[in-house]
Amino acid sequence: GDEGKERDRMATRLEAAGPSVTRFFKVFFLVATLYNGLLGAVFFFFYRPIFDMLGVALPSNTSYIHLTAGFVFVQGIGYWFVYRNMLRNVDIVRLGVVYKAIYSGIAVYYLAIGQLLDAVFAWLAVFDVGFLLLFVVFLVLTRPQQRQHQVRG
Repeated sequence: GDEGKERDRMATRLEAAGPSVTRFFKVFFLVATLYNGLLGAVFFFFYRPIFDMLGVALPSNTSYIHLTAGFVFVQGIGYWFVYRNMLRNVDIVRLGVVYKAIYSGIAVYYLAIGQLLDAVFAWLAVFDVGFLLLFVVFLVLTRPQQRQHQVRG
């Protein structure tokens, strides 16, 4: 209703922070696009040499590698949408927080019990925590600015 339209017209903290902050996040979402898109594509097409290089045995059925790599690639496409229009695609960033939290949490769990396939997957979790933290900062900045109430004496 009217409340949604009013909120849409209100300036966000991101807009109020100025063009340098907006530019930072635009570049950041381009980096997120490239990171996830390339990571997904590389694992999809080159999982065999990657696993050989890491000394990790391939499973008898590699479909889960393709499924996971495709999923990561699709995340990259989502961040491309955010890059193109950050305020319209805020919900993709919310979903990104969930993606990054789940991957990082699972990687930390398997690292803690000594069953993570390779340390590279822990490093990917470190990068994902970095993305997650900046996603949260972005989400805070996309909230409408608080209106200042003037006190009259």
